[in-house]
Amino acid sequence: MTAVMIDLEGTELTDSERELLAHPAVGGVIFFSRNFENHQQLLELVRQTRAAARNPLILAVDHEGGRVQRFREGFSAIPAMAEIGRYADSERQAQHWAQELGWLMAAEVLALDIDISFAPVLDVNGISEVIGDRAFAQKAEQLTPIARAFIRGMHQAGMKATGKHFPGHGSVRADSHIEIPVDERSWEEILATDLPPFIELASCLDAVMPAHVIYPAVDDKPAGFSSYWLQDILRAQLQFNGIIFSDDLGMAGATVAGSMSERAHAALDAGCDMVLVCNDRAGAIEVINAIEPRLEQLKKNAARCYQQLSKPAGMTMNVLQNHPRWHGAQAVLTEMSNAKDKR
Repeated sequence: MTAVMIDLEGTELTDSERELLAHPAVGGVIFFSRNFENHQQLLELVRQTRAAARNPLILAVDHEGGRVQRFREGFSAIPAMAEIGRYADSERQAQHWAQELGWLMAAEVLALDIDISFAPVLDVNGISEVIGDRAFAQKAEQLTPIARAFIRGMHQAGMKATGKHFPGHGSVRADSHIEIPVDERSWEEILATDLPPFIELASCLDAVMPAHVIYPAVDDKPAGFSSYWLQDILRAQLQFNGIIFSDDLGMAGATVAGSMSERAHAALDAGCDMVLVCNDRAGAIEVINAIEPRLEQLKKNAARCYQQLSKPAGMTMNVLQNHPRWHGAQAVLTEMSNAKDKR
């Protein structure tokens, strides 16, 4: 596998997508709601996607829960992460709920032969509406133990965990999907407020996705294009040894790095192992062509990505839904719903 993760247009592969998947630069595919109708259709799309690819692929989805859950019909409705701490009666109950929801989310995604869900969100819930209830809590000391339990559940299911959005998107109002967020706070405030979950959980995470946010007190580049954030802080200071994914290069927050090809080179040069290009087919083709000359140097990273993130064989959905732990997780969903109703 190599360094570009692309998306697909619909519920079946097109001829042009088969051609793209056969390109040596493509190493991953991210699925969206538009790619899903039902279990059998998605399983067949996944099968065709893997079969068409030249390289082993990492298949991914944003399936966090709450408003960011790409697959609905036939999947458990995972609550927003903020509801865990909000409705639990104790820290112990919150951590139990988080662990079982992490397992449930991961087990259901794995049952469709998808390797990873880009989760958990480790942003604090500050003033960012795009983060909001996707975050576990408003303060790091509340967030971290619940997130740790969620990661533990994911790992128990066999899925690798991706912490996002390093070093924290929750304390800036602008949405990096449609704006260029600039977080004017001091390094000391970022260190005290947003970085603690990443610091404490770095050894538990298998991958990290940096934010398209500029923190001018630290660097003039967004974190995902900053070797200072990715190499000096994340790698050297936090001693993170996992995979670094860029956030989608098509987002407005990435435009400061230039054209699509310039964004890809900037992200890879800064330390990203794989770049995402979503909802922009022309942009994806531009990126694939742009990085082709550096494929040889990227091969080692590509092998490491696949080795660290590919999954073991999971249960089928039918087997999973007859598993005692799946039924236990459904009981947790009922507990949470009842607790919410009582409030």
